[in-house]
Amino acid sequence: LECDLATNLVGQPLVRQQVMKGVREFLENRNPVKPLVMSFHGSTGTGKTYVSSMLVRYLFRGGLLSPYVHRFSPIVHFPHAEQIEQYKESLKRWIQGNLTNCGRSAFLFEEMDKMHPGLIDVIMPFLGPSWVVYGTNYRKAIFIFISNAGEEQINKMMLDLWRAHKDREEISLQDLEPAISKAVFENPQSGFWKSGILNSHLIDFVVPFLPLKRHHVKQCIINDLVQQGLEVRPGVVEEVADSVPYFPEEEKIFSSTGCKTVASLISFFF
Repeated sequence: LECDLATNLVGQPLVRQQVMKGVREFLENRNPVKPLVMSFHGSTGTGKTYVSSMLVRYLFRGGLLSPYVHRFSPIVHFPHAEQIEQYKESLKRWIQGNLTNCGRSAFLFEEMDKMHPGLIDVIMPFLGPSWVVYGTNYRKAIFIFISNAGEEQINKMMLDLWRAHKDREEISLQDLEPAISKAVFENPQSGFWKSGILNSHLIDFVVPFLPLKRHHVKQCIINDLVQQGLEVRPGVVEEVADSVPYFPEEEKIFSSTGCKTVASLISFFF
């Protein structure tokens, strides 16, 4: 996992550091006091879903297809606000049932910024440092929350750094974490709005995904070409990188879509 993150995850020094620290400490502890809870934040295409799928690929045979890996999308699983009480009951039962089957299960909650506020708090009892909940020992489980919430704060800080001629390697988690937490906690549209999960400090690692610059996008293009078994032609790499939108409008420093559209854009040039 560490090697794969170093080789294939582009432009995310903080992510590599935080994810490896969290996973290593958690797996080396035979009797963890609570599940591992990580929250991934940042813009589209910066690697949040990519890292979560990479993580479960190394931890579970079958990766995302493993019967012990469970993904939740608010749009798919919890679409109707008026049914929130029903969703709460279903979600609690679902997690409890799966942890009874296998205590070492993983739960991925995608697009937390689209989750109905209040719904996620139903899983609070499963996240804390208790021995047994609802008759189930759940302390070896892994929960990952994925969200675009906090992207504005992260992007602003990265732009300020760039304007001050500083490198992304110079940014620390301490610089970003307060701004992300504030953005997530105070946004009524966020699934974590006024959440007891944040109030009770149940998230072990807040992991910021930084916006990607043009040379990172080019690296993604090269990686994708190699994975598809295609020839890496410098001209094609440049053309694909040119067709990605960048911001801010004047300086065009960071990719608006990260590396998300790279794979589909490549097909236009081959």
